[in-house]
Amino acid sequence: MTRSAMMSRIGPKDTKPEIMVRKGLHRLGFRYRLHTKELPGKPDIVLPKYRTVIFVHGCFWHGHEGCHYFRIPKTNTDFWQAKIGRNQERDAMVLQRLAQSGWRILTVWECATRQVSEDLLISVIADWLESREKEASISEQDFFSRLDGKSGSRPK
Repeated sequence: MTRSAMMSRIGPKDTKPEIMVRKGLHRLGFRYRLHTKELPGKPDIVLPKYRTVIFVHGCFWHGHEGCHYFRIPKTNTDFWQAKIGRNQERDAMVLQRLAQSGWRILTVWECATRQVSEDLLISVIADWLESREKEASISEQDFFSRLDGKSGSRPK
């Protein structure tokens, strides 16, 4: 199967990482809406009670720097750099618009859903939802640097 054929099968919603986060939050009693079209960027998960949105980003598609799941392909490099660059620009604009509208924003990176136990990841998300932080990002690196004692008590 060609790269083009593989990439075309990846959809924008209901991905495995997104479903894992949704099921975990639901299990803990959090209720949410999905892909609300009225909000900038159609966030993956919207928790109106907490005035919070959660984006579950794929490391490749959103250019997660420093992540081993993000590598620009060696063929058609210019195309992929431009595409991922546009995604990152759009992400920044969406985050800015949501923050200006008073929404709290959490970005959960795909690498965290793959490398961290589901229970631990969901408990960290739930703790963040109960906090007053306005914006945060959770990735695999946050957990492993915490275990090594290189970071504070909570993921960034």
